[in-house]
Amino acid sequence: MAGSLIEEELTKKIIGAAIEVHRYWGPGLVESVYEKSLAVELEQRAIPFQRQLKLLLNYKGVVLDEDFRLDLIVGKNVVVELKVVRDLAPIFEAQLLTYMRLTQCRVGLLINFNVPVLKNGIKRLVL
Repeated sequence: MAGSLIEEELTKKIIGAAIEVHRYWGPGLVESVYEKSLAVELEQRAIPFQRQLKLLLNYKGVVLDEDFRLDLIVGKNVVVELKVVRDLAPIFEAQLLTYMRLTQCRVGLLINFNVPVLKNGIKRLVL
């Protein structure tokens, strides 16, 4: 129960920070600008996060040398995947669910900054 409250509070804070970034820039920029700006916003709000976190993938006991990175993990509890696309395709949800399983995070946010109103570009997923 306590974990879900922490995750709920974090997702609210992350969404608030993302809305601030979207208010500032609006839609139309590349993903890296939004990612860097969201990192600045999280830092200014004293919300702990890791950006471009490298994950080691293990296939049947063999560590793959792929350079696999997540956009953000916030508070070691929430995976945040950022997009700048016309529409959120189902593959993006599948991708986020895979990232959540790999990191053992129960909650994930898929945020598409390429929308006029950011709340229409946010999906929250729970394992």
